[in-house]
Amino acid sequence: MNSELSNTNRKREKRALRVRKSIKRFDRPRVTVFRSLKHLYGQVIDDANGLTVVGLGSYSKEFKNIKDRKEAAKKVGLKLAELAASKSIKEVVFDRGYYKYHGRVAAFAEGLREGGLSF
Repeated sequence: MNSELSNTNRKREKRALRVRKSIKRFDRPRVTVFRSLKHLYGQVIDDANGLTVVGLGSYSKEFKNIKDRKEAAKKVGLKLAELAASKSIKEVVFDRGYYKYHGRVAAFAEGLREGGLSF
């Protein structure tokens, strides 16, 4: 079982490197996503200055009563896009890390797009 776990981690690391390699060529802020078992977190990061511009997660009070995690992820994406627009950010790069573009991560990205961010 230990070798299966290390194989999974190796695949994740390779996927994350592949995604980050394609992101480096853009000179725009990036939106990162972190997914835990209960919550989903998103951040807009300005790599040129090394600052987190906006951050939000599904743990906030306004998302507490949403039971469906996919729906909560989409709402977090909508709210994060709204907050980024208030900071005059329109174009970003989506950094999904080692997560596959599926389920809650895809719902989060869909919420970002509906909120007005383009990537």
